[in-house]
Amino acid sequence: MRFSMSGRPHGLALSILIAASCLVLPLCLASTPSYALSEIQREDLPSPVTPPANGNSAAPGTAVPVPEAPGTKPADGGQPADDTDKQEPETPPANGGITSPRADPDAPPPAVVYDLDTLPEPVKRMHGLIIEACRTGDIEKLRPLIGKGDSMTQLSLGDIDGDPVTFLKGLSGDGDGQEILAILEEVLSAGYVHVDTGMPQELYVWPYFFALPLDKLDPRQRVELFKLVTASDYDDMKQFGAYIFYRVGITPTGQWLFFVAGD
Repeated sequence: MRFSMSGRPHGLALSILIAASCLVLPLCLASTPSYALSEIQREDLPSPVTPPANGNSAAPGTAVPVPEAPGTKPADGGQPADDTDKQEPETPPANGGITSPRADPDAPPPAVVYDLDTLPEPVKRMHGLIIEACRTGDIEKLRPLIGKGDSMTQLSLGDIDGDPVTFLKGLSGDGDGQEILAILEEVLSAGYVHVDTGMPQELYVWPYFFALPLDKLDPRQRVELFKLVTASDYDDMKQFGAYIFYRVGITPTGQWLFFVAGD
């Protein structure tokens, strides 16, 4: 059996390497960071930034803002505390809310009237002219009744652009205006209420649901309502608290003031 001479120097080098490793190992262990939770909290997290003495010249991005505690009001920038809670009052609508439903559950309901002969003559005349125009099927017949300028009939709760008759055609499902004419005629065929008697905003309004709480309608009145809206619409309006489908208002002097829907 023959042995290679190269094996001996190789074994000697291995022994030296092992001995050196034994000397280095304690140093390695001493320099290895501990992964105990306390060490992570102390050494691995960034150190808090100490604010400058004057408190207002910290460089951007050097500090992380601390979230406010629940229920704490945000900083008011030096403004008085009572100013932060003030809110601007809502701006009333330009028409004073005259088209808005008047259903007051705490007030006695107004009288519902069906007899057109009890209307003042100017109101009765305008009512008849609108009905007559609707029955022609030609929406252009409404143009002279709508008027123009400051006395023009209000057809939307917001502003409208362009021609009012074109606007009404756009509301009509058929595109020619027959549907909206049918709705207008049906509204004016319902009972009406006389509201704000003796006041500047005095009006005759169709249909009478405009001024009655929907949850107080009797079965007969609900049948009349369903001529104008569906049962689903009725449920939606009860949640809102008032009738918000199409309604017509005519002043005591016979001016057709509005024909609108919505809240």
